[in-house]
Amino acid sequence: MIVLGLDPGIATVGFGIVSSEKGCVSAIRYGVFRTSPGIALSRRLGDIYDDVNEIIKQFKPDAIAIEKLFFNTNHKTGISVAHGRGVLLLAAYKCGVPIFEYTPLQVKSSVTGYGRAEKKQVMEMVRRLLKLDSIPKPDDAADALAIAICHARAATSLIYEKWSNNACSTT
Repeated sequence: MIVLGLDPGIATVGFGIVSSEKGCVSAIRYGVFRTSPGIALSRRLGDIYDDVNEIIKQFKPDAIAIEKLFFNTNHKTGISVAHGRGVLLLAAYKCGVPIFEYTPLQVKSSVTGYGRAEKKQVMEMVRRLLKLDSIPKPDDAADALAIAICHARAATSLIYEKWSNNACSTT
């Protein structure tokens, strides 16, 4: 299974593509899309849409995992991120790729085993789980890989759970 993880933003959108086979997860590609703050929001959103469409067409993911919004204290930034997130959801929908959404707590718990883990812990676990030489940079790319890993693990659990329930119900 190929999973595209997306860390929404407006200035920087992180993406991480992983392959998950028989419980082994490996990185295929990761990075960021950047938009310039000096251009109109509509243009920035269009650029994000085009960039994510290109990644979807190139790598043909089986699923797209995206982080749910978390508002802290800066609502203005949150609204901008929500615009970017909406464009990412639209692109995935238009390409016909199933979309799965995870909270930061779910991502941290899946990657580190602890939902309140520090960012450094999550990034180090991403490096270890994907057997990378160094922590992916920038942070948005590492976050996107964590989101992709989260879905790869959740999907495996769901498939196993479905199989187990079916196997048990035959008695």
